Amino acid sequence: MKTVLLLEPALSELIRRSLEDLGLSGLDPSQPVLELPRNATHGDLACSVAMQLASRQRKPPMELAHTLAAGLQKKLASSDLAEAVGSVEVKPPGFINFTLSDHFLQGLLREVLGQGGDYGRGEVGSGRRAMVEFVSANPTGPLSVAHGRQAAVGDALANLLDFAGYRVHREYYLNDEGTQIDLIGTSVLVRAKEAAGIPAQFPENGYKGAYVFDLGKKLLEKKGRVSLEGPAAQDDARAFAVGELTRVIRGELDQFGIRFDEWYPQSSLDEGAYLRKTLDLLKEKGFLFESEGAWWLKSTAFGDDKDRVVIRSDSRLTYIAADIAYHRKKFERGFELLVNLLGPDHHGYIARLKAAVQGMGFPAEGLQVRIVQLCTLKRGSETIPMSTREGQFITLTQVMEEVGRDAARFFFLQRKMDAPLEFDLELAKKHTLENPVYYIQYAHARICSVLANAKKEGIEPGGDLSLLKAPEELRLLRALRRFPAVIESCARALEPFGLVSYQQDLAEGLHRFYDAHRVVGVDRGLASARLDLLRGVQTVLANGLKLLGVSAPEKM
Repeated sequence: MKTVLLLEPALSELIRRSLEDLGLSGLDPSQPVLELPRNATHGDLACSVAMQLASRQRKPPMELAHTLAAGLQKKLASSDLAEAVGSVEVKPPGFINFTLSDHFLQGLLREVLGQGGDYGRGEVGSGRRAMVEFVSANPTGPLSVAHGRQAAVGDALANLLDFAGYRVHREYYLNDEGTQIDLIGTSVLVRAKEAAGIPAQFPENGYKGAYVFDLGKKLLEKKGRVSLEGPAAQDDARAFAVGELTRVIRGELDQFGIRFDEWYPQSSLDEGAYLRKTLDLLKEKGFLFESEGAWWLKSTAFGDDKDRVVIRSDSRLTYIAADIAYHRKKFERGFELLVNLLGPDHHGYIARLKAAVQGMGFPAEGLQVRIVQLCTLKRGSETIPMSTREGQFITLTQVMEEVGRDAARFFFLQRKMDAPLEFDLELAKKHTLENPVYYIQYAHARICSVLANAKKEGIEPGGDLSLLKAPEELRLLRALRRFPAVIESCARALEPFGLVSYQQDLAEGLHRFYDAHRVVGVDRGLASARLDLLRGVQTVLANGLKLLGVSAPEKM
């Protein structure tokens, strides 16, 4: 039996059969029968069905749990799981807790070593096509730390979905037209005129960063003074600014280790009148109606708090119009799961976008929107003020240059995406165990060092794994067992933070083991077994760090 993949389904089936034998029914088939206990002293797996069924069966949960546990133990004794489950205990207020046998955990280590880089790979996605659209920052300036957080989260999530069995496509939606694009074009044009000595009024809400002065000078050098006052000056400046800033953003993301399968320009939605045809489709279906001279999306039909204007009374489109067409295009391109990572200022946008998707005939569950909260940059106790419009911000590139790519990516992932994040630059630069990314990477490097030293002493892996019985060894084996479940949980929740937390726990287990036990210098059989254990931990640490987009160094 494949230790990791088949244990829980097989044990769940035994529980359901035991319930049938007792004439008990009413358990929701969609509910998980087994879960990981929050308290490690409560075993490896917990079953709460006795509490779920107690009120309907009119029996105390503890009584029902003891009855069910007795039947389960009999079934376990004659099943393939007899050697896998070490004990079954009932705990208040009605949990049935299962502790796995040492033999099972030792066998799991062989599986980890056998699968190597594929250990933890799952089938949740079942080969379905998933698009993860993230960052998608307007090309109005270099990427900020807020964009950096979205980039790190989006890339890690895409990696996790791929590892969980989806066919993943990474996409950047390039907003290359609209009010903000006009404004950056005007800002650059005015700076170019100033550089040429031509009087010009800077727009009230224009972009004021030093990079705009640089772009203005480049525009003057490329186009010449005469072009700055011609009829095409505004359009040329806008196109120049978008092109230059898109190139900058691409370079920043490339330096950050982010690769997109496609950069999808908003302007392409105008081809073949696709955007207008999309709005006509909603009109035909009755979900776009005219009122007060404007056209409204009937989003209240799908749970939104009010209907939304899509076409203004002066025929100008609102920003949601292009997004409606873009999401229609996503589904038509064959993607079954659309994951959008948006900034906190888009929270109210979710309901109307889901309404539009349903109005066009696509499933609501096919679109999943996650909000990535803002990131506050700090130096110790000092908060660094940031404003893109005012030009007061530290770019993603500056953060990488100061703390390194690995630390930057990891620190952006240290909180759940829906929680605000404080990024301490001083802590990220430390090469001590106080730094969380260093703590995990050092665990991997420490294992590499032990393996290298053992090889010099002529000690090779391949020992008797039944010798692994110390509490610190069993704790590590139990941690390795959890890895596939963590991957599945993160993929289902569309949230990579669980993997970050897991990696920290695994690294802590490794450091505790290392502090308590020697590898080289003990009985050679035990030393060989411990080398296998370290190789297993090394494998999972490397797999997890790779999914997070962080390197696994061999030396530090």
